[in-house]
Amino acid sequence: MQAARGTPVGDDETSAPRAPRRLRWVFAGVALSAYAVDIGTKVLAVERLEGRRDVEVVGEVLQLHLVRNPGAAFSTGTGLTPVISVVAIIATIAVLYYARRVGTTTWAVALGFLLAGITGNLTDRLLREPGPLHGHVIDFLRLPNWPVFNVADICINVAAGLIIILAFRGVHLDGTRDSDEPDAAAAEPEPDTDIDDDETVAAEERSE
Repeated sequence: MQAARGTPVGDDETSAPRAPRRLRWVFAGVALSAYAVDIGTKVLAVERLEGRRDVEVVGEVLQLHLVRNPGAAFSTGTGLTPVISVVAIIATIAVLYYARRVGTTTWAVALGFLLAGITGNLTDRLLREPGPLHGHVIDFLRLPNWPVFNVADICINVAAGLIIILAFRGVHLDGTRDSDEPDAAAAEPEPDTDIDDDETVAAEERSE
């Protein structure tokens, strides 16, 4: 049943199109792969670094140093772990919602990394001691003059960088660009001057 020719009943012109299946697979693949790396490295960090001295990976430039972080990035909000956990849950739902509308590979990759980073640290807050929503995040990567971090933090920063680049380039979530918007002046049809000229000539001939 159709309300108008070529327009099925119930179709909403303003509804957002679904992402192509290929882009949904890209999003899921990036998210699952990065999440697995984050969880795996945290498990190894706890097993290998607990009670041990720091391990130098690249001299003093990169060291492995185990830290249990009850707060957010840079150890801020250490007394707000439950609030941070709830915010992370909401953010996870939001990313999954918007991922259905991605229109480019870069957006799919960016949201995949973002989901992996959020859920990686959220998993620690839900499953690790001292309890659900209060769990401490495992950090183990240390750079000079920089707070200790983990793979999930790297994923979030990579996602943020990609999103900033996409914003500067004017690429929207659905793949459209600012430059794709039609110019209202250019979209106006030009008058058919040939018809006007023919009518003018015909009128002159009748007057003669």
